Amino acid sequence: MLRSSFTALRYRPETVPRRLLRRPEEDLLSGTGAPQARPGDPTQGVGTGSSDSRVVLDADQIARACARMAHQILEANRGAKDLVMMGIPTRGVALAHRLATVMDEVESVKVPVGALDVTMYRDDLRRQPTRPVGHTHLPVEIDGSTVVLVDDVLYSGRTVRAALDALGDLGRPRAVQLAVLIDRGHRELPIHADHVGKYVPTRTGEHVSVRLAEIDGVNQVSIEPGDPFRGEA
Repeated sequence: MLRSSFTALRYRPETVPRRLLRRPEEDLLSGTGAPQARPGDPTQGVGTGSSDSRVVLDADQIARACARMAHQILEANRGAKDLVMMGIPTRGVALAHRLATVMDEVESVKVPVGALDVTMYRDDLRRQPTRPVGHTHLPVEIDGSTVVLVDDVLYSGRTVRAALDALGDLGRPRAVQLAVLIDRGHRELPIHADHVGKYVPTRTGEHVSVRLAEIDGVNQVSIEPGDPFRGEA
């Protein structure tokens, strides 16, 4: 009778190198499907209070993204003439001021900046607790102007739809454009951003957290596990 090759070679399982039985750390996945950071990773959980969060933009990257978007807006509109920046509260307003500051430096023309509250135009008021009504500030008449709506995160598109409805009650702009710092996908409406700081693929069960120094004391964008129905844009 022929002996098996394992017997002939005196095969001993314990001699298999341990490195072949262990999956490399860099291939591990976190509970959200994102790459698991190694121990001591300085970006792991920075400023979020969660060990599962990951930073996708730091302060310098946010500044570069805003500068790039500002130049794109100027190029698309052949300058700053008749431009009006309207930020969607809360962080969209801060971003609108940042974009306008860059455009002022480039064109030496002060671009008007306003705020557009969309609370009463949202289609989820029956599902979510009543939220306080914010403030709408119209810096100039928008009839015949090019209005650039500015928000921090573009998600389902429902916040932008509400903003368009709110804008329609204020006047009739010549054109409306959309600028967002983060486009995370998962659109539910046919809405597309004209100017994007960064495209960030996400899962529906994750939350994109944008923190700006004007409001939060720090500049950072991170992805955290959370409720997929948190009402992002």
